[in-house]
Amino acid sequence: MIMLYGSQQDYDALSGRPGDGPAWSAEEAAAMHAFMGEWNEELVKSGEFVDAQGLTAPVHARRIRLREGVPVVTDGPYAETEEVLAGYTIVECDSFDRATQIAARLANTPHPEGATARDWYVDVRPIDEWQAEPEL
Repeated sequence: MIMLYGSQQDYDALSGRPGDGPAWSAEEAAAMHAFMGEWNEELVKSGEFVDAQGLTAPVHARRIRLREGVPVVTDGPYAETEEVLAGYTIVECDSFDRATQIAARLANTPHPEGATARDWYVDVRPIDEWQAEPEL
């Protein structure tokens, strides 16, 4: 599973609302979506694509925690968490290294001029199918 991260500020910028960085124009957002569509299509063509979903903005999330044995619900976004899971892609490929190569291509995702990819990252983790640990 390739996990992509973002923040409420990123969702706001994609919606055209400026924040810490520049707001994305409609053209910039379209370029990013086109890049992601092409990335997914290449995975479909190679037979490595399994599933992909984007998640709604953190403002639409809820966190449930136990406090003294009682569930406490908090609406998002969460001040203590800047980055959240923004989406994921599941690939089925020959090796962990191949999954890492696929994920590394996301470093070329378009973004607005002047926007910094502050601490940009994605995580790649094998899905536990109750089998032996993968060889790294």
